[in-house]
Amino acid sequence: MIEVIVGVAVFVLFMVGIYGGITFVFKIVYQSRLRILETGILNEQIEIVRNLPFQDVGIINGSPSGVLVHIVTTTRNGIDFTVTRTIRNIDDPFDGVIGGTPNDTAPADYKMVDIEIICDHCDQHKPLVINTQVSPKLLEGDPTHGALFIKVFDSQAKPVQGANIHVVSTSTSPTLDLTDTTDNDGMLRIVDLGAGIDVYDITVTKDGYTTDQTRRATPALPNPVKSPASVRAQDVVEVSFSIDKSSALQISTISSMCEPVGGVSVLVMGTQLIGIEPDVLKIDQNINTGAGGVYALSNLDADAYGLRPSGYDLIGTIPTLPVSLSAGADQPIQLILGSNTTNSLLINVVDGVTGQPLSSSTVKITGTGYDKTKITGVGFVNQTDWSGGNGQILLADETKYFADDGKVEINDPAGDIKLRKVGQDYVNDGSLESSIFDLGTNVNFVNLFWTPLGQPDETGVNSVRFLVAANTTSTPASWDYVGYDGTASTFFDAEHQACPEILNNNRYFRYKMFLSTQTNTTTPTVSDVTATYITSCTPPGQAYFGNLGVQDYVVEVSHPGYQTKTETISVSGDMIFAASLSSS
Repeated sequence: MIEVIVGVAVFVLFMVGIYGGITFVFKIVYQSRLRILETGILNEQIEIVRNLPFQDVGIINGSPSGVLVHIVTTTRNGIDFTVTRTIRNIDDPFDGVIGGTPNDTAPADYKMVDIEIICDHCDQHKPLVINTQVSPKLLEGDPTHGALFIKVFDSQAKPVQGANIHVVSTSTSPTLDLTDTTDNDGMLRIVDLGAGIDVYDITVTKDGYTTDQTRRATPALPNPVKSPASVRAQDVVEVSFSIDKSSALQISTISSMCEPVGGVSVLVMGTQLIGIEPDVLKIDQNINTGAGGVYALSNLDADAYGLRPSGYDLIGTIPTLPVSLSAGADQPIQLILGSNTTNSLLINVVDGVTGQPLSSSTVKITGTGYDKTKITGVGFVNQTDWSGGNGQILLADETKYFADDGKVEINDPAGDIKLRKVGQDYVNDGSLESSIFDLGTNVNFVNLFWTPLGQPDETGVNSVRFLVAANTTSTPASWDYVGYDGTASTFFDAEHQACPEILNNNRYFRYKMFLSTQTNTTTPTVSDVTATYITSCTPPGQAYFGNLGVQDYVVEVSHPGYQTKTETISVSGDMIFAASLSSS
């Protein structure tokens, strides 16, 4: 009996450690996604400051005085953020300081702008901070002319080389119609331009990339985020633009029986703003699927997109909304449509840390004369630890895998995969093959994800790649591994994560992971691998309730191992509610 008790105690301690490690990884991923959103907001804030006249850069009732509010709130992807702006006059010692020798009687030489952002309800302890200097600089040449510096970066804040920049001004002296390209630092520096306020229209393009540009105020766009650039005499003005590899949505409208539904009007909305007060979205348009229920929406930015059909109830989507579209991705999305009812409610149940849909969740809705319970569809499988070692064919121990080539490290630290070191140097490449995942039924695969998606630049492009294989039996004659296009000649990488159709209608799944580096001092790292899937036309983690009355409903969502979420929703029209569950 004593041996049994001691054995059980050791096992419990071991499992608690694994659970704590997995939870820690999920929290890191969630905080990383928050930082991406916060970085985008800070870039918008800096762009607003850079488009203000120098004398307006300041805080209302502050010193220096200006037009900006000290603390504001903003919302992205349903998350509230607090933005704090701080602006100070700086006395530069180049021309002396006030009270010094020499005595600078005009000490406000330039302004320092600090902008902080934090999510108050996301367990963040430190804000993300960005700062810039606002300062007029005297230039040589025509005293009535100034300079314009244009910076172009991608969605990862990396400079974009060879971007085409078209600058037009018809009201300055001289007028300008110039096309040039950015240098290795993503910069185009134009000097000796005629001065003018909001006179330079700028468009930034590159083959295969999205477009960014300045916009003039119109009745529909009274306050553009990027107004035409200004150039002031004897001043240097810097403006920035963001472009990246263009993405696409392959939109399909189907019935609950997986049959195409053609001629459907669908509203597509992103989150990127081109105007504020009121907010004006860059993507806010209606598309119509063809006779086969398909529409390809291309030239999209990396963003989160929501879709809403007209004339039908949305009874589910594959994958769940909003669709997170990465740069260069070609993402298929299926809208599952049902008969149009006056009022309906679609519940999306997701893990509060990973954002992945939760299968087998119980959703109960009660209201006056209404009481109904449904179970959400399937979701995902993942592996977050390989420290148990190799030799396992069928996945029984989630810390083990099938085989590796001896060039990967699985315990430094446990829970991560890295390249192995020989002495002080990392090997150039290594690979690992997973055990076989039994999904319980034939499924259709959607995406293969891993974290972190971005790897150190020193490791080279696509230093983490995958091949996957699926089968109807766990003991096939062979496993045919394929990449994103369904052949063995391609790999899943940071730009290609959508699964090909050849994997569909299979029950068993496995993957091969390939790591590589271009330098022996840096290694790529993988902490988590996730495969999302659906069964037939059942959307993952979703439950639909139609033909509802206009009233308040109590929504109760529960899932084993998670805290039950209860909320009252006032239903009027077709609505979508995201239930984010926290682990208990």
